[in-house]
Amino acid sequence: MISIFYRRNGKLVVAQSEAEFSKLNRDDVLWIDLLSPSGEEKHTVDLFLGEEIQSRAQAEEIESSSRFSETENAIFANTNFLMPGPEDYSMEAVSFTFVGNCLTTSRDVPLRSFTELQRRIVAKPQLYPSGFTVFASIMDQRVDLDADMIELMSKEIAQYSKRINQQEDIDEDFLLDINQLQENTMIVRENIVDKQRLISNMIKSDKYPRELQDRFSVMLQDITSLINHANFSFERLEYLQETVLGLINLDQNNIMKIFTLVSVLLMPPTLVASFYGMNVPLPFMDKGWAWFALLLFMGLLVALVLYIFRKKKMF
Repeated sequence: MISIFYRRNGKLVVAQSEAEFSKLNRDDVLWIDLLSPSGEEKHTVDLFLGEEIQSRAQAEEIESSSRFSETENAIFANTNFLMPGPEDYSMEAVSFTFVGNCLTTSRDVPLRSFTELQRRIVAKPQLYPSGFTVFASIMDQRVDLDADMIELMSKEIAQYSKRINQQEDIDEDFLLDINQLQENTMIVRENIVDKQRLISNMIKSDKYPRELQDRFSVMLQDITSLINHANFSFERLEYLQETVLGLINLDQNNIMKIFTLVSVLLMPPTLVASFYGMNVPLPFMDKGWAWFALLLFMGLLVALVLYIFRKKKMF
């Protein structure tokens, strides 16, 4: 699917057919958005721009030279956009190509930031004089969405902390949930750092409009704040994880303490029973009340051991 935003007679026009390129001048085109483009659509855009837009494989490269590069006439930039899922997050590669003031984006999945921006452009086209402005708006919205995700994770962390304080369902599954949240936090942080690197490279380029300098600088400050917040969230999760492990160890220690106490309490009666279980003559064996006396004696031994344990505060 292709969407072309261009100006004609001072008005913004949106077209969704590659056949429109034959009627257009590249300087009139504001934004070309490719969503899961076919080979024919991509080839048509390549011919119109005079540059080959990057493939998905190139957009997913992690090397710095592949994430941002420049030629004499074009800028190629790639970054990942997070897609929240029910359990974890997935990353979708998005490619940006600048030729003159025309922006071309290529992606394989629908993204909310793109959809919302397209509505804004149609509503107020005067706010978007060039493709660089469109790019800055996309990044603004993505930073805001990343901030929302970090805020949601902070609320989840607060809920986990509350459950720990109330000791609700502190078990292996709870520990695995915290681990998954740690993984999501690392993914969000990685995604934010990727945008920080992209915007920093864009500022260093001599092709982007200098009037966007302040906007990009503010964006970098916001990203730095988000990175610090993500780091704090990760440290907090580590603390919660250590707390859960400590509570689990305490429960296990209490169980072992109970088993140890029971074993020690039964040792004196067992010793007495062992003596009187031997096949040799022993005192009082011929007395009728001997059995009851032995039971009472063993009970007194158990009470004495329990008293010593309590006095020593060992139980």
